[in-house]
Amino acid sequence: MNDLRGNPISTRSGAAAEATERALWRMMSFYGTPLDDLDAAAQADPRWPLPPLMKAGFPLSLTEPSLVKDAIASLDQAEALLAHAHDSDNERERHHLHALRLLSCGDWHGARHAWEALLLRHPRDASALQWAHLFDFYQGDANNLRQRVARVLPEWDSADPLYPYTLGMLAFGLEESNLYAQAEATGRRALSGSAKVPWAIHAVAHVMEMQGRHQEGLAWMVQWRPDWTQGNGFSGHLGWHQALFALESLDHAAALQLFDEHLLPGPAQITLQRLDGAALLWRLHLLGADVGPRWHALAAGRDVSERHAGHSAFNDLHALLAMIGAQDLGRAAAWVHSVAARAASSSGANQDLSRTIGLPLMHGMLAFAEGRFDAALATLYPVRAQAQRFGGSHAQRDLIDQTLLAAACGAQSRAIGRALLNERRFCKAQTPLTRYWEQRLGRPGAG
Repeated sequence: MNDLRGNPISTRSGAAAEATERALWRMMSFYGTPLDDLDAAAQADPRWPLPPLMKAGFPLSLTEPSLVKDAIASLDQAEALLAHAHDSDNERERHHLHALRLLSCGDWHGARHAWEALLLRHPRDASALQWAHLFDFYQGDANNLRQRVARVLPEWDSADPLYPYTLGMLAFGLEESNLYAQAEATGRRALSGSAKVPWAIHAVAHVMEMQGRHQEGLAWMVQWRPDWTQGNGFSGHLGWHQALFALESLDHAAALQLFDEHLLPGPAQITLQRLDGAALLWRLHLLGADVGPRWHALAAGRDVSERHAGHSAFNDLHALLAMIGAQDLGRAAAWVHSVAARAASSSGANQDLSRTIGLPLMHGMLAFAEGRFDAALATLYPVRAQAQRFGGSHAQRDLIDQTLLAAACGAQSRAIGRALLNERRFCKAQTPLTRYWEQRLGRPGAG
């Protein structure tokens, strides 16, 4: 059999194939999780390796250390099934197993290369495209965020139910490549039909954020609110985007309300869901806002043990911010020590990122928290130029610039702050937030 995009699948069960299609849609749309659908597929065809492979790939794509053990168990199950299958029938599934094994070992680069080889042979493999795109994002690879989708998109049928989701990916890649007009047009095209595409809503929101269109951005989030708030796993991140637009207006109350609606942590939240909350509260902290007990709720339950440190340099930094915000500097220092120990004793792309980017950023944030503003500037500013390798988006990494602006206000020299402010005014429209930093930093040539 083939799936809806003509990819070979080693099952003869229509029910199993249909269930995996639902799972794919959930992975790309963020409506619910695909796990129940994948269980249904496995029940319909217990000998098909693809459902357990997808059941491993989904949690691994969340970059959550606590989920790796179960993912490996699913990979073991898939490998046992493949051991009794014919190579000619399962070539694509074996390639997914190889990529996911690399991912489970922390080799994000290797997994992306394996998916690229798979996409060259099967350009309509939605799982490979989705997972590769996410890890392009996690590693700050703007070129592949754009070009990986561009390499396969002409092979897709525009009538494919998943086609709008590939357009949403392309829109985000274009935005991260600073091609804002193309990004916005592609995102709006993805949303022009009946499909609900939160990733495209997200891409257009990024364009508006980068251009300082904060009032238009607030209206955009309200316009599409039914599509990203109702039953969608991406609602927290999109709520964070709406809060960023509120912060550009210096509307602290609205930003805190959005935190409470979309980012208030629950016991089942994973790191990806918590980091947006930490990033928002940190920005509010830099602006002198009173966030009440929210920091303590966000930091509660975080595991600072060495076994969870170093899994993702980007996530590690945001965990540190929550600890600093909760005024638990002892715990924060222990967390940095654990990350450093893991980086020194392990190899791999993420450990290199921890050593070269993550740990300097963490030390700079600790210096800022301790009121050592000149030390914070000296530590944070040099690594800023490399920060894209650290992962995340332009909007997420703006947290570094915001911290530098705040540190410059308390440092002996405000030159770095004013330089960043000049850059900011050149790149985006003047907003109340920009004027706030202008007032704090003083006139050019002073100090």
